[in-house]
Amino acid sequence: MFANVLTALHRSTILDLLDILLVAVILYSFLLLIKETKAYRMAIGLGIIGILFLFTQWSRMVVSNWLLRNFVTYLIIAVIVLFQSEIRRFLTGFGTRTFRKPIALRSFQEKVEDLFIAVDYMSQKKIGALIAVEKDLPLTVYVDRGTKIEAVISKDLIVSLFYPHSPLHDGAVIIKGGTIEAAGCLLPLPASHNLRTEFLARTRHLAALGLSQETDAAVIIVSEETGGISLAARGVLEGIQDTDKLKERLLEYLKS
Repeated sequence: MFANVLTALHRSTILDLLDILLVAVILYSFLLLIKETKAYRMAIGLGIIGILFLFTQWSRMVVSNWLLRNFVTYLIIAVIVLFQSEIRRFLTGFGTRTFRKPIALRSFQEKVEDLFIAVDYMSQKKIGALIAVEKDLPLTVYVDRGTKIEAVISKDLIVSLFYPHSPLHDGAVIIKGGTIEAAGCLLPLPASHNLRTEFLARTRHLAALGLSQETDAAVIIVSEETGGISLAARGVLEGIQDTDKLKERLLEYLKS
């Protein structure tokens, strides 16, 4: 076996090395995409199956290898079904122009304190809110579903948009850089979810989860029942203790 490996290395060309490098980059990018999601654990399971397949082939375990080889045929369909949202975000990311990311992030950081002050105020007053922060993938399709605002982020404006008597309070606010792009936006609900009891049957949380599955946006939720703060990213919804923790988690995600 090792002799075959040495022979293959000896006969390899620059194109072979580039081929291996390209595959490594694609796999690394995909792992970064599914990191901290349930798909990451599934990917580990698929990797173990792959290792078992190679082991049974090298050790000439005919029956086990035959079983795994036939299983792989159906595994391709299973991968498409299980990773459909991750694959969609991965393919969409190829068309994203990331050179504008540092500018947008810097613009967002200049106004981020106003956002957190607004979130803290709404949490104390139990004013429900749903705020999507664009990362790399454009949220234009969702902006078009709402009312264009195109105003600089400010605490008073955010609170007024979610005030119970505001005509736009039921939808989502979408932020791009330091600008509130739109309000009253409709977000997609997830096809399936596995939320904990405290998140069940709450439309804002489901909408936040749905957008985080479809795109790479980070979505902030303030519950009007409890005033609790949550953050959805990469298809995962987590409760946040306070705005300091929210700031830490949000900026960490946007910089990644």
